[in-house]
Amino acid sequence: MARGKSGQLSVALVGTRGVPARYGGFETAIEEVGRRLADRGHRVVVYCRTAPGDDAAPPATHLGMDLVHLPAARKRSLETLSHSALSVGHLLAHRTDAAFVFNAANSPLLPVLRAARIPVATHVDGLEWKRAKWGPTGQRYYRAAEAMAVRWSDALIADAEGIADYYRREFHAPTTLLTYGAPMIDPGDDRLAELDLEPGGFHLVVARFEPENHVDLIVDGYRRSGATKPLVVVGSAPYSDAYTERVHALADDRVRFLGGVWDQRQLDQLYAHCYTYLHGHSVGGTNPSLLRAIGAGAAVLAFDVDFNREVVAEAGRYFSDAADVAVAVEAAEADPAAVARNGDRSRELAAGYDWDDVASGYEELARQLSARRFPRRRPSGRRWPQAERQTATIVPFPRPAEADAAPAAVRRDVAGRGQQ
Repeated sequence: MARGKSGQLSVALVGTRGVPARYGGFETAIEEVGRRLADRGHRVVVYCRTAPGDDAAPPATHLGMDLVHLPAARKRSLETLSHSALSVGHLLAHRTDAAFVFNAANSPLLPVLRAARIPVATHVDGLEWKRAKWGPTGQRYYRAAEAMAVRWSDALIADAEGIADYYRREFHAPTTLLTYGAPMIDPGDDRLAELDLEPGGFHLVVARFEPENHVDLIVDGYRRSGATKPLVVVGSAPYSDAYTERVHALADDRVRFLGGVWDQRQLDQLYAHCYTYLHGHSVGGTNPSLLRAIGAGAAVLAFDVDFNREVVAEAGRYFSDAADVAVAVEAAEADPAAVARNGDRSRELAAGYDWDDVASGYEELARQLSARRFPRRRPSGRRWPQAERQTATIVPFPRPAEADAAPAAVRRDVAGRGQQ
């Protein structure tokens, strides 16, 4: 579809489960960004996965976005790529001015888009090859997919400075930094009584039960502590019964497992009224659950990696092992004034993660892609030797001259343009 007379674009969003957002960070980003681009007059096409056994006719539109529903192979290792392959096939016959492909795992399809001269930016996500759920073959695939994303994308999107730095070090590849928004949450507390909880009377974990999210480490550390407030754990294991059994085995009677909490208002009340929020995620870049927690004014205890420090900064306490968790929980319960200060600081930090700013970053990048304002020569995709690796320098996007005014959510890495 050609651009409209007043500069409207057509943009395809490929590689996720689609909208309405019910699953994770990518889907939330697509919903929040896509609806804003549609409100600004652009045509937004979102490719969605059909669910097996769903007989209801899927919606054709959502919040101003056009939806294309396509199936996927029902095998975990093939689900994402099979659906994205069908999506790319449809896109070739229904061209847009630019495409955003989410997840580096889809990078084997990028040469097809490049050959069709559809400008494409790839949101690389986190360091998927570090996730324990992938065996050696899967880990090798994800590392190869990172290299292909560098080689075949017209632009790369990172959602955390740590991810941008990784691509600079490994590949000498520039990125555009577009994080997620942090919703400012004030949901009341009327749903807590259903769970036999009181405001400020519990510590909280919200996470999928996966090793790199360190739920076992948090539960173990809490059990070792002398904490008097219970630990409420929200989440489950989509693929590993063994890991769930391990987490439960580490708990004592102060730990309450709620499973999945799918009522968003009730979940928001848990974020907003926990005494501390414990965040163990370690490989996924900027995490939407962490942003939701700071937007709710939660005092955060986080696993000590750069992605988490970028978001929480000095407002958090950090841990690396179970002993650290025990110390952090006890210190928090001993100092309510510090917990209150950190919660207030969390909300201040959340204001820097604004969906309107994020959408403006995607809009500007889409305009650059459509106008083909990107380097014709991409980095090779080979990993650089350790001694020759660079450190990313992040400056604002889309207006590099205004570095001091740029929000945390939208920046661009323009270092090393000589290697492009």
